[in-house]
Amino acid sequence: MREKFRRFMIGRYGTDALSQFLLYAALVCILLSFFFHSGWWNLIILALFVISYFRIFSKNHAKRYEENQKFLALTARARSWASGKRYQLSQMKDYHIYTCPTCRQKIRIPRGKGKIMVRCPKCHTEFMKKS
Repeated sequence: MREKFRRFMIGRYGTDALSQFLLYAALVCILLSFFFHSGWWNLIILALFVISYFRIFSKNHAKRYEENQKFLALTARARSWASGKRYQLSQMKDYHIYTCPTCRQKIRIPRGKGKIMVRCPKCHTEFMKKS
């Protein structure tokens, strides 16, 4: 069965960021439809699934690639912001992240060092912080 599906998918576009987004949006709409009962939810969910699977099984690689690049360009700012926040959360375990009061430069200080004088690498302002 796996081999038959592999042969079927030869030459097809497959999944990309836009088709994954559409599938996740459909799942969110399914969850919302449990709380807000309306006939429109079924139509929206069906449309999202149809568009997503149309893109996955399409053989027009150039058009699907172009659509995906437009989607990535539109969402680049939000994805960059989210990855920055994800990085900050991962660093919070080992470091305090402070902002310089003068120039707003972010400074990473190791935890557990007590009260220390912090010197901003950008403007050389010194200030006292607890690590």
